[in-house]
Amino acid sequence: MPCLIVLIALLVPRIAMLFIWLLTDWFGRAYDSVIWPLLGFILLPYTTLAYMAAMLNAGGLTSGYLLLMILAVIVDLSHYGGGARARR
Repeated sequence: MPCLIVLIALLVPRIAMLFIWLLTDWFGRAYDSVIWPLLGFILLPYTTLAYMAAMLNAGGLTSGYLLLMILAVIVDLSHYGGGARARR
């Protein structure tokens, strides 16, 4: 059961990004090139979604979206740190 929860937590932001890419033009409006969303899809999906929300809604990283961005980076990096701790 814990493995299923981890898989769901890892796949949900990527599935959301896939649907956003297929159904909207938000990635094109938030990012200038294709490489940043692609790297975000692979490495930091929550951060990519938070940055896209900040760019689309506020036009930049204002105070509320800056807090959301910091939280997204912490969540993304905790996935990598938690796996390293579990291996030890």
